Amino acid sequence: MSSFTRRAAAVLVLACAAGTAWAADAPRVKFNTTAGDIVIEVYPDKAPKTVENFLQYVRDHHYDGTIFHRVINNFMIQGGGMDKDMAEKKTRPPVPHEGVQAFEKGLKNQVGTVAMARTNDPNSATAQFYINVANNAFLDPKPGNPGYTVFGKVVSGMDVVNSIKGVPTGRKGMHSDVPLTPVVINSAEIVK
Repeated sequence: MSSFTRRAAAVLVLACAAGTAWAADAPRVKFNTTAGDIVIEVYPDKAPKTVENFLQYVRDHHYDGTIFHRVINNFMIQGGGMDKDMAEKKTRPPVPHEGVQAFEKGLKNQVGTVAMARTNDPNSATAQFYINVANNAFLDPKPGNPGYTVFGKVVSGMDVVNSIKGVPTGRKGMHSDVPLTPVVINSAEIVK
């Protein structure tokens, strides 16, 4: 093996080790839901404003008592903004859109990733988030389309996510795809 090859291999090993060390330091949030626990890891180095916004909602206990109010099998489960009566909780001002930045750093709308829900305005995300239950590349940024900001991924409880995605849904008022039996987020806490 040439000295160049050995140096290149050493750099690769160090880069991989650094990535692993960083992931070990990534904050984690545990959602205790009526369907079971879901733990997500968030990436402040890839979407710093989005992650801080999300973690502040966790610290403020905003998610406690909210539901997964929009569930579409083979697409995503969305929560964090409505209570059991489908009343929207008060939020802080929107967070700036970081979708392109996060995408360029490797975060994509793939199975198990977590992203901010928003309106047609890219800078309208507040507290609501979704968990992808399919690879949804059409939600990723591309020229002329800012996409959605992915900021984390499920690291434990994907079986719970998969059970939620299959619950029976229907209409409730003006909302469709609402679980007929509410899936409640009892609590959300930073566990690391």
